[in-house]
Amino acid sequence: MAEFLFFPPCGDPPDLSGRDRQSLIELLASTQERIALLDEQEPEDMESPEYEVWADQHEALEDLADEIRDLLDKMGGAS
Repeated sequence: MAEFLFFPPCGDPPDLSGRDRQSLIELLASTQERIALLDEQEPEDMESPEYEVWADQHEALEDLADEIRDLLDKMGGAS
């Protein structure tokens, strides 16, 4: 019997509209932390259902990080 790993749900993406620069920087940092934690849980079997769930969550977080970076670039960068 296969062992299923638990991956915390990503939930709905946060609303980025109306956020100030500092709020976006903090959200980017926390999103990057979540990606790093998820990286530590990457299933070995790329053909497993667990990997599919993991990959979907990882992709969603990466998309969120990219969207935040784009907004920060429009505001003059993250630094």
